[in-house]
Amino acid sequence: MKRAVISGGAGGLGRALSDALQTRGWHVTLLDRDISAIEPSETQRVIQCDLTDPGQLAAACALAIGPQGVDLAVYNAGITQIGLFADSDEASHRRVFEINYFAAVNMARAMLGPVRQARGTHLAISSVAGFAPLYSRTSYAASKHALEGFFKSLRSEERAHGVAVQIAAPSFVATNLGNAQAQPDGIARPGSATDGMDYMTPEAAAATILRGLDRGRDMIPVGRVARLAWWINRLSPGLYQRLMESKIGRG
Repeated sequence: MKRAVISGGAGGLGRALSDALQTRGWHVTLLDRDISAIEPSETQRVIQCDLTDPGQLAAACALAIGPQGVDLAVYNAGITQIGLFADSDEASHRRVFEINYFAAVNMARAMLGPVRQARGTHLAISSVAGFAPLYSRTSYAASKHALEGFFKSLRSEERAHGVAVQIAAPSFVATNLGNAQAQPDGIARPGSATDGMDYMTPEAAAATILRGLDRGRDMIPVGRVARLAWWINRLSPGLYQRLMESKIGRG
């Protein structure tokens, strides 16, 4: 039985990925701070963990690792921050990086040996904001750009060990739509923003991600908007920025 570990497992996309993998016969371990809404089963283990606490994360990863290693490590945990940079502060910027970037890096460090043992895959869940700008999301975009830079570089290092490193970049996944509950500093749960477009369900996003995983794609744009953004930004970054501002920034 193949084994996967998913951070941010209590979120909509984390649960959708877990469900899809279990239908394939995988055993999945979900890591999250609040696991009250998840039911464990014979093929789904749930571990409570504050991913920003290095000690808790290391302990949770140790519990999740099987005797044959880990076939798939999914770095899915994340938050967003909605608001202009001029209205933000340093503490909130660092908070976004702690969850979106440093928690993933620390988890990757814990998973490095187990994924090598299984000759498995690291799968980072990034965003369109990981390869392109996004209005009123400076800290979020910066954290996702950093995430992509880390995992793209890790790909070159781990290739010699038979390990794949893949990145999925969804556009807007409706995991918490209409339930933003943003904090005063603009930090909110992912998938809760109301200024997006062409939202996907978590199940549709998970299916696209796993198809890309099966095909061994280094970069997996998830959804129509993500695919268009990927190509337009590569061909003409200036055009992409103007289009994004007109749609998101209403500029």
